[in-house]
This record gives sequence, structure tokens and C-alpha cells, in this order.
Amino acid sequence: MNASWLGLDIGTGGSRALLVDEQGRVRHAFTAPHQDMRMERPLWAEQSPENWWEAAQAAIRGVLRAAGTGAVQVHGVGLSGQMHGLTLLDASDRVIRPALIWCDQRSQPQVDWVNGHAGTGFVLESTANPMVTGFTLPKLLWVREHEPKNFASARKVLLPKDYIRFELTGEYASDVSDASGTGLFDVVHRRWSNALADRIEIDPALLPRVVESSAVTGRVHARAAAATGLAEGTPVVGGAGDQAASAVGNGIVEPGIVSCTLGTSGVVFAHLAEPAYDPQGRVHTFCHAVEGAWHVMGVTQGAGLSLQWFRNQFAAAASYDDLTAEAAAATAEGLFWLPYLMGERTPHLDAAARGGWIGLTARHTRADLIRALIEGVSFSQKDCLDLVSALGAPVESVRVSGGGARSAFWRQLLADIFNKRVVTLETQEGSAYGAALLAMVGTGAFTSVIQACKAVIREVESIEPLTEQAHAYARGHTIYRALYPALRPFYRAI
Repeated sequence: MNASWLGLDIGTGGSRALLVDEQGRVRHAFTAPHQDMRMERPLWAEQSPENWWEAAQAAIRGVLRAAGTGAVQVHGVGLSGQMHGLTLLDASDRVIRPALIWCDQRSQPQVDWVNGHAGTGFVLESTANPMVTGFTLPKLLWVREHEPKNFASARKVLLPKDYIRFELTGEYASDVSDASGTGLFDVVHRRWSNALADRIEIDPALLPRVVESSAVTGRVHARAAAATGLAEGTPVVGGAGDQAASAVGNGIVEPGIVSCTLGTSGVVFAHLAEPAYDPQGRVHTFCHAVEGAWHVMGVTQGAGLSLQWFRNQFAAAASYDDLTAEAAAATAEGLFWLPYLMGERTPHLDAAARGGWIGLTARHTRADLIRALIEGVSFSQKDCLDLVSALGAPVESVRVSGGGARSAFWRQLLADIFNKRVVTLETQEGSAYGAALLAMVGTGAFTSVIQACKAVIREVESIEPLTEQAHAYARGHTIYRALYPALRPFYRAI
């Protein structure tokens, strides 16, 4: 491989590095696992930023070793990562405390305070999104309230991938797509909302500079080069939050095609030429990794997390393929799974929501439980798709990716529940792949993100919905949608 570009995704479970060639084909990939998230209390979720950096180093060294190529052949690096996580650095650039990550839900009181102090209308006007517990700002306010010494020591707030950027380049920077998920970003004008920061007394100096996703933000410095095997001076572009990067990797850069990414969370994502938002805040409107474009997305907090939780607690010896094979042979008749293991975003915006099976009888089997779980996650993603469509995003087909999309059973299930054509792509790498394409654009291999996607992204499978199953799942979805309102009064009491 003469020239290559590296995409690095800082996920929840691990850091994944891959190398692509001039044609945008993935040549080598390597994943280094992260330590498990710490959940010391219900709804808390923390990870160690230092561990992200350890895993990032291991992933980069691993992929370079697999390629057997000299680091000087890597022409650029693109970054992607889990969104919303709060990383605090002190004046000496040391991490102050473990990061509160995307699924941490402890900050509902801080959300309520922002809405009461600033006003929900002012928040929406300032950021194009309602304030939710998943965003970075409420996490920062939680630290300000509960850990005042840590807050007083903070000199910079960074998102997960941007902490890795700092370790690689020494630069404090973010990109417009990832910054959109902080709760402090003016999404319409693609800049920090100084008006909101002033209203809630947050010093803008805490925030990094923000660039478009393909802009070069810095270059690998000598210490990082020695740690990773990259050449000193290698350019590092802005990159994107994991969902915008995954959308680039799936070619969701023009209207008409929607993506469904089934990772730890599940995300339905659509391109917008102009910003548009749901007044109830049930979906998020963020800046896209495509310059001058936006996107709308609905989020299921506990998508792949639901299956991971089931496997870890009840089927540790089974593989995910084993579990989906069990589900494919079951019916789960009359059984529904509510995937609210970490509260829920779309469409409920309820950190207090709780998960569970509804409709259990003595005749149900373990296989039925698994099938209901997969169906419940898919119903939740259908909620997201319906809201995205209601905002005016056309849905001609749905491109699926992520761990869940590797299952042929789950892909057909999605086609039936969505009642849409479901497409898979030649490259299933998602976020890391999108990050690599952004690096190619930023270093001149392509003139734009749209050009890059048209040149390298290829469909390999198309699944049509089965009429009878689609009708049955439409009836099931109606029941599923009625369960949350019925149970909502009890969630806070629980």
C-alpha cells in the first residue's frame, strides 16, 4: 500500500483503527478493548480517558504492524468517537476525574436547573436542541455542584475523541458535529453559544476551538509519534462524533438515504440541507460532518447494550451469533421488550424510564426473551425513523451498519419493522471508516466529502420487507408504543 489514511474511533467498548488506500478500500484494522465502564450507582457511567489513550496507542500500533507499512506512508489521521463524554483537564493538562460518558444519566436536576434558569425556549433558540441528560453541559454542571474542587481545577473541557487529539497533537480542538452534542453549541450558526454560556455562568475559555470536520487541526508531535508509530508531523483532521462519522462511512451525505447504526446505542440518521428541529426535542438536530449541512438523528440508548447485557448476565458462554440464531428460531408471541436500561432519549426524553419484558407467560423460553429483546430495540428504532421522516427527511432506503447489522436475521427484521428497503454496504466499518474518509478530504485526496462518498461507497445487499411480517409488526409496534405512556407514572416512583 503506497499511501494510506488512518481512521481512529474511540468507542465505548474499544478503540478501532483502520487503514484505507487511495481507492478508499479498507486494508487493515485493529481494535484494542477499553476497560468496562464503571457504574457505581444506578444511571451512572464513567470511563478513564487515560485508558482511551492507552487503547488508541495499541490500536494504532496494531494496525500499522498488521499493514507492515512505514508510518511515513500514513498521509493523514481522522478521529471519531463516542459523543457527549465530559473530560476535564487541569492547568497541567492532567485528567482531573474519570469521564462521565454519553449514557450517564445522573444530571436530570442540572437539566431542570438549566431549563428553569435559562428558559427552555432560550435553550432551544440558542442550540436548536432541548437540554437532555446525555449532553455534556449537564454533566459539567453536575461536577460544578457536587465536586466544586474538581470544577475549580478545570481549565479545558474535551470530548472523548478530542482528548485523543490532544494526546496526538497537543491541540485543544473539536469539530462541529461532536460539539453539537454538548448542549452549548449554536447548531444553526456552527459556533459555541456564548449567550447560553453567559446565562449559566460557564467560562467560554473552558471550551476548545471548533472546526469543520475535514479541516486539519494539528500534527502528530514527537512524543505521540514515539508512542503510536505514526510519523511526526502527520496531519490530524477535525473528524466527527461517532454518528456523523458513521454517516459519512455509510454515504449519508445527501437527502433520500437514511442510516440505522446498531452499536451500543442505536441511531437513525438523516441528512438535512437546512437545520430543522422537533419542537418537543424528541430527536437531535446537529451539524453534519459535511460542510454547510446538518443532520437529524433519533437515539435508542440501550440498543446493542440490551443484547450485551443479556449475554453478560444470562448467557456468558454464548456468542452473539448464537443468541441471534436462538432468536431466529423463536416467535416471542405476545412478548415485548422495553430497551430502557439507561433511560431513553428518542422519543421519550426520560432518564427515569426502566427496561423490562412485558407479556411474559410460563410458556415463553429463553429464545423468546432474546427475540423480544431484538424486536423491542427495532421497534424503538422505528420510533426514531418515524420522527425523522416527520421532520421532512425523505426515506427511500435505510443503510444499516454496526454490530446488530451483521446478523442476517436482524437485517430482515429491520426491513419488516421499518417496512422499507434495507441496504448493506461493501464496507461495514462505520465510524472509523468515515473518519478515514474525512482525513482523505482534509489532506486533498478528494475535494469534498460528497465526492469521496460517491467514489468509494458501494451497496452489496438489498433486502425488501416481507408483506405479511410487515403487517404483523405494524400491529406489534402499535402495542409497543402504548406501553411507555402506561408505565411512565411508575418510573420515577421506582
